[in-house]
Amino acid sequence: MAKSDFIVLVDDGPDRRPASPAPRWKVAVIDDDLAVHSGTRFALQDYQLHGRRLELLFAKSAKEGRALLQAHPDIAVVLLDVVMENDAAGLDLVGYIRDELKNETTRIILRTGQPGQAPERRVIVDYDINDYKAKTELTADKLFTTITAALRSYEQLKRLVETRRGLEIIVEAASDIFDSGSLQRFSEGVLTQLSSLIDADCAGMLVLREESDNTDYRVLAGSGSYRDLATTEGRAAIGRDLGELIEKAFTERKHAFLDGRTLLYLRTASGREIVVLIDAQKHLSDTDRALVEVFCGRLAIAFDNISLYEQLQEANASLEERVKTRTRELSAANDRLQTQWSQLRNAAAFKSEVLGTVAHDLKNPLAVVLGRAEMLSNFLAVSPLPAEQAEAQIGHIRKAVNRLIGMVDSLIGDAMKDADDIVLRPETLDLARIVGEVVDANRTLAERKEQDIRLSIPSGITGWGDPDRLREALDNVVSNAVKYSPIKGEVLVEVANDAAGTTISVSDSGPGMSPEDESRLFGRFQRLSAKPTGGETSTGLGLHIVKRIVDLHGGAILVDKGPLGGARFSISLPAQRVT
Repeated sequence: MAKSDFIVLVDDGPDRRPASPAPRWKVAVIDDDLAVHSGTRFALQDYQLHGRRLELLFAKSAKEGRALLQAHPDIAVVLLDVVMENDAAGLDLVGYIRDELKNETTRIILRTGQPGQAPERRVIVDYDINDYKAKTELTADKLFTTITAALRSYEQLKRLVETRRGLEIIVEAASDIFDSGSLQRFSEGVLTQLSSLIDADCAGMLVLREESDNTDYRVLAGSGSYRDLATTEGRAAIGRDLGELIEKAFTERKHAFLDGRTLLYLRTASGREIVVLIDAQKHLSDTDRALVEVFCGRLAIAFDNISLYEQLQEANASLEERVKTRTRELSAANDRLQTQWSQLRNAAAFKSEVLGTVAHDLKNPLAVVLGRAEMLSNFLAVSPLPAEQAEAQIGHIRKAVNRLIGMVDSLIGDAMKDADDIVLRPETLDLARIVGEVVDANRTLAERKEQDIRLSIPSGITGWGDPDRLREALDNVVSNAVKYSPIKGEVLVEVANDAAGTTISVSDSGPGMSPEDESRLFGRFQRLSAKPTGGETSTGLGLHIVKRIVDLHGGAILVDKGPLGGARFSISLPAQRVT
């Protein structure tokens, strides 16, 4: 550079003009000639581009230049001298910037006072630089033009780098937050990715409104100073000022880029509305805004996908629960089958027991019938016929046949109770009428023994049950009372009713129950110590049948000492049907 081109810079003191809030362009001057520093400072002191002024940084050697570039990775332009510590110091620094620092955006302009030492064509081809100038060429106007072109190139490259970085973040987000397992985790991921996208630490919240005609909304996620607002609902929880901003975004249905604050509006295909609020201490560039809008463009679809994913998970959980329920039902059914199989085996064992009992108990009455019939046959050969003796034999035969009939009836009744395909046929019934009918049916037997059956029953008592089975049970109890009460004894039948149900008590005037009788009272083929007072027979099945019928109705049977001195059988039946 010619001596006449140098301008001495006079320091007039600090600049009194207000500083621009926009960040300054950083320009590094690396040259061992201090006059170049002063001349560059003077030539560019009033320089502005897009409202941004310059911040000039100086280094007097390649070594100082390395330290400067490490400390300021955001330097936009480097005005670099070629010859400093050695003839190739500047070219070596170019390699350091591009290869070691991996800085591809900083624009490098080589300036040399000895062009012949580094031919321009070879330098342009071999080194990643943007311009090569002789110091004598860079007058104030040409320096202005060169810096402007370099800054514009830097700005475009910076936007490309930011765009590439943003797109990489968006692609990573697709495999990160879009695969989140819940709406809340997904929302937290959105805030994290937005912060990364604009390359700034920021506080944010994501607010969801389920339906557009609904004024209620809730905060799905929060970050930074808004972290504690996560899962809260309504303006009261997030504050008046923020609430007004969010409601305004819901009303206007568009993005808003304010000073230091960004509001993003999304609407999903399912009718949900989302507002993302971001507080960032950074001015969002056009590139930042474009990237944010691209990122948000697919969020609405992602929100619906996450919602569908959650619904699918709920459906899977419901299906699993139904499978568990069905498995339990199948297990219960299998248990019932096992129980039924056990009952079948018990029924088979009972059949064998019954057959043995029948063979034993029916043999004696049949022998009596056969013997008495032979005696009647012998009487027919006698003349005259001994009518009185014949009538006595006929009476013995009649008693034996009656005994057989009673045994067969009892066996049939017990077999019906043990059959798996026999069920109750319940209905609402008139208990007063049924009890009365049973008592009337047993009066004939009582009159033969000169007994008195007294009945105490209020009118209009109703209940629930199978009338035939209840009639059978009551007949067994009343006939037993007649059977074991003495000649000219008494039998008392009482019926009481309350909210819990109905109690039917049958008291006899017999000898009562011994402790041994009470322990085996309701067993099969169990005969009591007391004997019938009129020569009646007993199979030992009647009370067993009574208990089975009462149990099937959900009732209970109690035996104690009655008011007539003998035993009292009390049958309690529930007021409502047992399911």
